[in-house]
Amino acid sequence: MQNLIDNLRAYLDPVNDDQLKMILEELSTAEIAEIWENFTDDENLRIFLLIEKEKRAGLIAELQLYQQEHLIRELSEAVTKSLLNEMEPDDLVDLIQSLSPELRASVWDQLSEEVRQETTFLLRFDEDDAAGLMTPRYAAILGEIPVAHALHFIRGSMDKLETIYYIYVVDKLKRLRGVVSLKDILRAKDSDRIEDIMIRKVIYVHDNTDQEESARVLENHDLLALPVVDRFNRLLGIITFDDVIDVIREEQTEDIYKMGAMGGDTQSYMETSIWGLVKKRIPWLVILLVAGTITTNVLHVYQGLIMTAAFLTLFIPVITQTGGNSGTQSSTLMIRGLATGELHFKDIGKVMIKEVLVGLVIGVITGAVILIRAYFTPPGIELMQALAISISLCAVVMFATVLGSLVPMIIHRLGFDPTVAAGPLMSTVIDVCGLTIFFEVSKWILGL
Repeated sequence: MQNLIDNLRAYLDPVNDDQLKMILEELSTAEIAEIWENFTDDENLRIFLLIEKEKRAGLIAELQLYQQEHLIRELSEAVTKSLLNEMEPDDLVDLIQSLSPELRASVWDQLSEEVRQETTFLLRFDEDDAAGLMTPRYAAILGEIPVAHALHFIRGSMDKLETIYYIYVVDKLKRLRGVVSLKDILRAKDSDRIEDIMIRKVIYVHDNTDQEESARVLENHDLLALPVVDRFNRLLGIITFDDVIDVIREEQTEDIYKMGAMGGDTQSYMETSIWGLVKKRIPWLVILLVAGTITTNVLHVYQGLIMTAAFLTLFIPVITQTGGNSGTQSSTLMIRGLATGELHFKDIGKVMIKEVLVGLVIGVITGAVILIRAYFTPPGIELMQALAISISLCAVVMFATVLGSLVPMIIHRLGFDPTVAAGPLMSTVIDVCGLTIFFEVSKWILGL
């Protein structure tokens, strides 16, 4: 990649436009987007203007928002107008929704009437729903026409379609009736009617289906495109596989943020201001700080026990850390299972039985390790004291394992995102509960 960057940089002098253009013709839009940040704004503008017009619309959709805005500001009105009208409708809507208000107005004024109508149609829908992902550029035909007519229609419409792998069959009211692949059309006789070769059982989603669920449907059925219908079963558009990849990436980023106790949107790090990063992090930090202070109350309650058995304080970090790690592991497994559809709330009984046994085994193993560590190595406490620490840790690990698996399933059942039950939040809850278990079990074993 560095060789490519150096090669391009060597031809950035204006007298070498022809050589630079030849190099750019060999690169895909993805490759150009990948090296975009290695050049200055002025250099990127020259590169963009030398790219084939067919590639420009795809490239700008791949760039970061601040890079898109810079290009739109610097390009001439004619180039901008041509670029915007060449973009795929769904990519154009994403761009318009992300731009600053003044640029948004400028972009809107430069759209052709046809593109403006398409964009207006798509802007009606929530961007987090299936309809917010779809493109209205799909192939749809009537079921009663012969294959020969269908082929004629497809040939005449190819330049306007985003994909032709699937051709959807509708009635005169645009209600979805079936789907036929291009392969089946080419294999059929010219006189065959489309309704005789189409598949009548169509996998589809409704316009208000959540984008994450839409991505899961397309992925589970190994489809290249997924039709979107309204409540009357009228075909509105299709979601293509490349859009689903973006959704999966966005949802994974959002889940990772939540598991790291961060909120806010999934805007890239470089695009986010310092205040934006603060707003993303501070709410949960404050919540966890307040929740974490409850451990102070727990320690105050058991102050007498701590003074009597001061060695217990030496193992508080071990108890809280191991318990938190156990709970986080369990919650992570549950969240992943719920996200992929492998686990459902109806499985909670089986999950609890399995996690109790898993927690017991892990608790016994970690308890044995801490028994050996506490008794045979410094600080070298007495055997009964080491046994109290060992059994307490076993109890804490069992509790954390069960809680870590139970909470995500309950949260998911209530209709909320279970990822909030992972990471720092789970560790904080287990710290409070784990310390209580630790002190109570130790007090019981030591007879204090």
